[in-house]
Amino acid sequence: MVFGMTLQTYTLIHVLISLIGIGSGFVVMYGMLTSKRLDGWTAVFLTTTVLTSVTGFGFPFKGMTPAINVGIISLVVLAIASVARYARHLAGAWRKTYVATASLALYLNVFVLVVQSFEKVPALKAAAPTQKEPPFLVAQLAVLALFIVLTVLAAKRFRGEPPVRVNSMRGAA
Repeated sequence: MVFGMTLQTYTLIHVLISLIGIGSGFVVMYGMLTSKRLDGWTAVFLTTTVLTSVTGFGFPFKGMTPAINVGIISLVVLAIASVARYARHLAGAWRKTYVATASLALYLNVFVLVVQSFEKVPALKAAAPTQKEPPFLVAQLAVLALFIVLTVLAAKRFRGEPPVRVNSMRGAA
């Protein structure tokens, strides 16, 4: 039992939150690549990605594990992304800091998704049973390369200015 739920139920909730975080993260990445703020999607992404890490700590474990390390790193990265976005309003260097940290947070979730896929999907597990085989390494390197390219492009393209609000009363007599 975890927080009054069976481990199976808790795992399902954790996975659903993770998938929402990943899906909304790709929408946010698209927004950064097209210089759109997508404020609502960003709030969903940051919230669900924080919840993914927090719920990850609820699983039974003994000692430090790679998953715990990724969760800690993710929470630190998400804290910086949130400060850049909400406290510093993407001003100056905070814009690129936000792009880098939001992208890294999404990458960490996708990294874990690949790890879990190779552990749980029978065909992938057969291709890389110890996750040291070439198919696993190629998959992780491809994901890393993709995120490096996306992050560099997003850093160049994302301006982060809030939408211009037109005052309909301006010029009225």
